[in-house]
Amino acid sequence: MAAEPRGRFPSEYDALSLAIALYDAEDATIERTNDRFESLFGYATDELREMPPGRYTANTYRFSEADFAERLRDAARGEPQRFPWRIKRADGELTWVRVSLSTWSRGRDEHVLAEVRDVTDHYAASRRETLFWRVLRHNLRNEANKLVGYSGEVLRETERDAVRDAAEKARSTALDLGTVATSVKEIQQAAVQSETYRSYRPAGDAVRDVVAVLEPTYPDAEFVVEERRPMWVHVDAAFDHALRHALENAARHADEPDPTVEVTVHPSPNTGRVEIRVADTNPYIPRVEIDALDAFSELTSTRHGTGVGLFVMKWCIESLGGELTFERREPRGNRVRFYLPPRDRPTDAT
Repeated sequence: MAAEPRGRFPSEYDALSLAIALYDAEDATIERTNDRFESLFGYATDELREMPPGRYTANTYRFSEADFAERLRDAARGEPQRFPWRIKRADGELTWVRVSLSTWSRGRDEHVLAEVRDVTDHYAASRRETLFWRVLRHNLRNEANKLVGYSGEVLRETERDAVRDAAEKARSTALDLGTVATSVKEIQQAAVQSETYRSYRPAGDAVRDVVAVLEPTYPDAEFVVEERRPMWVHVDAAFDHALRHALENAARHADEPDPTVEVTVHPSPNTGRVEIRVADTNPYIPRVEIDALDAFSELTSTRHGTGVGLFVMKWCIESLGGELTFERREPRGNRVRFYLPPRDRPTDAT
């Protein structure tokens, strides 16, 4: 068998789609690489072996050669490292990568294995997403608040019925836009929330807490909670957002003066999951609103959802490993069902 080129991992490593390199942690120099590493950095291994990390680190990036060397030493001491890094390729192009460092476990002291992934597309998309959330959460809300104020001034200054009617509609629309901004924030929280922020709770208690917060806002509505069997769930703020939207929809869209909203907590007869059912006697939720929740449905200018409340419910409950269904009651009304994985009662629960 032909000898491997100097400074290269065995040829089997070239089949990896992952860029890898073996570093000497003492002087932060490369000893070995694979094909993918050469391709990503744009240098041959022989060149890389002679380069300090500063040569292939972006000049404008706050992460310095000294920072990288310190990370290598920490990894060599058995403290795995993971961090973003902006590299400067041989052709001058700047590329975002994610680096994982771990001790090289083949009996070689002070050596560290670096696994490097190109995350440029992901990083760019993440930055666009951050901007998108910011525009919706801040700019949209601020502009909506201005519209509320302007329409209020019109209402105070005119007695003409037609003008007042238009101003009321403008104010209502602006308030809805402000609600959209809040809903977008809730979706974002559900998307990025970590299990670190979750707690184990009796499902009935979690439901009653959300109801207790809403009752003062809807004093004419009666919220009836029935817990058929105690069950535990692992939840965070996403649960509160999802259930609140379901309860608010039931109370707000009622066409009777004193609506009753029934909330039932029990095991799902089919799967044993925790089922939380919200039932009302309101007009049916439009099919188009429910169909819009399907990411694969084709939306057109004449077929689309008008709000994001249902999306909040879906995204939030799915972030907890659950799912959401809708059912029409006869002769009228809706049933919204949340399904969540059942959890064992914690040993320290009182």
